[in-house]
Amino acid sequence: MSTLTLTVNGQSVNRAVQPATLLVNFLREELRLTGTHLGCDTGQCGSCTVLVDGRAVKSCSMLAVHASGHAVTTIEGVAAADGTMHPMQTAFNQCHGLQCGFCTPGMVMSAIDLVQNHDHSSEAKIREALEGNFCRCTGYQNIVKAVQQGAAAMASTPA
Repeated sequence: MSTLTLTVNGQSVNRAVQPATLLVNFLREELRLTGTHLGCDTGQCGSCTVLVDGRAVKSCSMLAVHASGHAVTTIEGVAAADGTMHPMQTAFNQCHGLQCGFCTPGMVMSAIDLVQNHDHSSEAKIREALEGNFCRCTGYQNIVKAVQQGAAAMASTPA
């Protein structure tokens, strides 16, 4: 067993884990944060995307022990303490950027990373940045609109 100490959604976590435990399994099974979905088990679909120190990471391809000492944010941690949705969550809702919802948590986390850390100045750049997240329902049109609206809302929201 390895000792894991990290911050998850602003809360300190200290647990013993098997060294081969994937971060996605630790979040879902140990912490019961089931908004992080496990879709492909190969890091290709993006449904398991979380933020590690503010950067998008596919948690099915990261060992939990490698997150030790870092801050992890899951979809459960992006809303305000009073339950107000994050501007990106609101945009996905308002723009109908979801259908079945399976990819949505990972898509939202990737979109937040995109807006905070990368060039999102055009539809083409948004589409390129989201290539690692698969949606089998929407055709991406409304997802791109949601990212654009969410980016505008994030820019006008004080940090």
